This record gives sequence, structure tokens and C-alpha cells, in this order.
Amino acid sequence: MYTDYLKKLVHYLEETQVYNQQGILCKDYEEAMQKLVNLFSEMKENGKQVFFIGNGGSSAIASHMTADFMKNGGMKTYSLYDNSVTTCMGNDYGYEYIFSRPLEFLGNKGDLLVAISSSGNSKNIVNAIQVAQKKGLKIITLSGFEKENCIRSMGNYNIYVPVSHYGMVESIHNLILQQIVDMILERDGECL
Repeated sequence: MYTDYLKKLVHYLEETQVYNQQGILCKDYEEAMQKLVNLFSEMKENGKQVFFIGNGGSSAIASHMTADFMKNGGMKTYSLYDNSVTTCMGNDYGYEYIFSRPLEFLGNKGDLLVAISSSGNSKNIVNAIQVAQKKGLKIITLSGFEKENCIRSMGNYNIYVPVSHYGMVESIHNLILQQIVDMILERDGECL
């Protein structure tokens, strides 16, 4: 009975799709991971900033990955989760702008935005992606639930988990990002 959950998780991981901006599907998980590792490696080599954003459980993944990609990946990451900044943006501009307003100030051409949203329809995530597009940031989206969600085609790479189950979607998003940083750590060694 308990292993059924794990079997479903593996099934949906195997069914996860990664598309590029033109909507072309990576042929398999191996190709998708190589492209994602290459993109993060490019950020590291060029000293670009990486921003992770999400709401609820996805915000926990975003915060965790901000720390891991900095400490273990040796990258310049920046957290948009400072309480004062978040509440300021929410109070002064509205919750739908808590990520996009700081990105207008902090994001630079060539930086990377990693937008995590189980539903793919959160207005504050969509707004941040739109700002990132205007400023010339590269974008990775991670979403699930409905195939036609808002962010599924907005990134340079779009990771889509085809299930409407928060636990499954969030676990797979976390697993993929963790694998990327672990592969970079294994390749480059521990950062000092």
C-alpha cells in the first residue's frame, strides 16, 4: 500500500516533460538534464545571478535551492524572500508584484529566473516572468496540473509535471533542481 505512492511518483517523474521556448520537447530525461545543467553552468561561469521564486511549498523549494546553488553550486543566488522586502512590495504594490518589482531593480540581462509554481497560474509568478523577459533574463519554469497553465511556455526551458497533486508536483520539482545542483557539485567539487 505505501509503495504505491512511490510508484506513482516515479511514474510521474518519467512522464515529466521539458520543452524549450519553441515548444520542442526534449527527447528524454538525459537530454533535458544535460541542457539544464549546461544553463546553470553558464550562469556560474559568467558570474550571473540566479533568482528562485515560488509560493507556499514552492517558496520552500525556492529558498532551499537559493542556498544549495550558492553553497554547493558556487553560484550567485539571491533570495527574494526577505520579510521586509516581501511585505513592503505586497503592501505598496500588491501581492501579485512581490517578485516582479524587486526583479525590476535587481535583475540584469543574462541572469536566470527559476519560477516554480505547481498550478502554473500564480499571478505574482507570471508578472515576474514578464519582467524577466523584458529585462533579458533567461527563464526556467517548473509547473504541473493543467497542461495549458499560464507559465508552461513562458521560459527558455519549461518543466511540466503532468499531474494535479501538489505533493507529487512539488517533490518532482525539488528532485530535478536538487539533481542539477548535485551534478554540478560532483563535477566541480566543493566551493570554498
